[in-house]
Amino acid sequence: MNAILLTPEDFVAEQRVHLTDRRLAHVLEVHRAAVGERLRVGLVGGKLGTGTVTALDKSALEMEVTLDTDPPTPAPLTLIVALPRPKSMRKVLHVATTLGIKQIHLINAHRVDKSYWKSPRLKPEAVKEVLTLGLEQSVDTILPGVSFHRRIRWFIEDDLPALCAGKRCLIAHPGASEPCPRALDRPCALAIGPEGGFQDYEVGYFVKAGFTAVTMGPRILRVEEAVAALAGRIL
Repeated sequence: MNAILLTPEDFVAEQRVHLTDRRLAHVLEVHRAAVGERLRVGLVGGKLGTGTVTALDKSALEMEVTLDTDPPTPAPLTLIVALPRPKSMRKVLHVATTLGIKQIHLINAHRVDKSYWKSPRLKPEAVKEVLTLGLEQSVDTILPGVSFHRRIRWFIEDDLPALCAGKRCLIAHPGASEPCPRALDRPCALAIGPEGGFQDYEVGYFVKAGFTAVTMGPRILRVEEAVAALAGRIL
């Protein structure tokens, strides 16, 4: 936790917060803070700043906070990923959040197991939990928007035109011949398939919608590894 994220409910006065949950445990066990120390804080959806510890014991933490710094600039990347197995999905969301990606779309595909869509890890509270951990790690305050799409054709036909307007659109595919570009100087939409990749006909849907199929070479990566490697290359 490189920044302690606050919500409006934490404030007991205009500039004073009172915490009793896992954030208290982290300050006690990891920061090992004491009264008078300053910690990095941020308001979810708002600014970053510092919090000065005014009271601390095993039951509660109180801080006087000053929020005066804008969060980091979002990454100019829209991420589209075929829904991976639930544990991998958490890793994908965490990685994407730490990289500053603010638009994440998880979609269906032929190789996506139907059982994945029934996982409790897709519930809003579970998704928000992992996104919050990513923000704490990367010292950010702006939660990404995460959308789930169970109909790939509907997503491509109905949602992609608006999502991709003004962007360079890429789809990672093991069978592609064009190498993935580096350090793009314009916003990008990136689609990544499930383990084993998209089916050729699914790639065709994206290509018809204006995407270019690209590759990083012959190695096959896990989905969460592909997200980190491709985003790092593009950004």
